Amino acid sequence: MANLEEIGEADGWRCWLCDEPVDRDMPSRDPRGASVDSRITKAKAKKLKKDKLPIPPERLAHVGCNTGKGATDPVVAWPEHLIVVDPAPIIATAERLERLGKKSGREAMARCPTTAEAEAVAAWLIDRMSRLSPGLAVKSRIDKAGSQFLVSLEKA
Repeated sequence: MANLEEIGEADGWRCWLCDEPVDRDMPSRDPRGASVDSRITKAKAKKLKKDKLPIPPERLAHVGCNTGKGATDPVVAWPEHLIVVDPAPIIATAERLERLGKKSGREAMARCPTTAEAEAVAAWLIDRMSRLSPGLAVKSRIDKAGSQFLVSLEKA
């Protein structure tokens, strides 16, 4: 396991799950305190090892976020202020795009009722992905889909 200070610095002292700042001075028993999260479940890590695939690096999380996730696959919530229909699971999307390696790929992320909403969603996704998967370069794409707008992410 890596050092909490190193992981905190690498993640900019932001929780990888909720994307809120983590106070490094909070006691470890406080839900807002810092903890190291393995990012994946033990079962998933075992499968990755068996398949000789890389295990994602440990990440910084609030104690409360890490404890709340428990031994289940993590979920990154979409913000309530964004209006989206059929939102895609963000972590699963990041993992699929990461596994593509040098290949290109695109993932549909959500549908929005207006161009303005689609642009806000696209901007939020690019920003969130930059911290969720720092090594993954993505760009957004907005397509008119009937009376709605489809927001997708593509490997850059």
